[in-house]
Amino acid sequence: MSRATPLPVRRRRGFTLVEVMVASTVLVFGLVTAVTTSQRGLQALDTARNLTAASQIMQSELERIRLLSWTQLSALQQTGDSRVATETTAGLARFTCTRAITDLKTDMKQITLTAVWRGYDGREHSARLITRYGKSGLNDYFYTTH
Repeated sequence: MSRATPLPVRRRRGFTLVEVMVASTVLVFGLVTAVTTSQRGLQALDTARNLTAASQIMQSELERIRLLSWTQLSALQQTGDSRVATETTAGLARFTCTRAITDLKTDMKQITLTAVWRGYDGREHSARLITRYGKSGLNDYFYTTH
């Protein structure tokens, strides 16, 4: 005698409310993660672009200062002129750059150039270039960012 095995019953059923809620939560979480990652990428790109522009401004000023003699550099220090001209073309108007010249020794001066700008995130950022200039010429420099 053979026993007939019942065929599985096929029911057409939709998703339950819980399944739909879980799926929508996962979808929303994925979208939020994608947007956040995109914003961070744009912020990193903006920071890199601004650091490049700031370093170009400071390097241009450093090249101008390198051409000065010790007497001219001392005269510039005496005037206290600390504002560095930034070009208004190519979007550099959003940068401010200042210069400070101090005496380290009788034959060495320290020149600090600081560029400041407001970034994509709305915060103020800065980059600093510190140069030591001796009577014999440029000695070394340090570059920092904040």
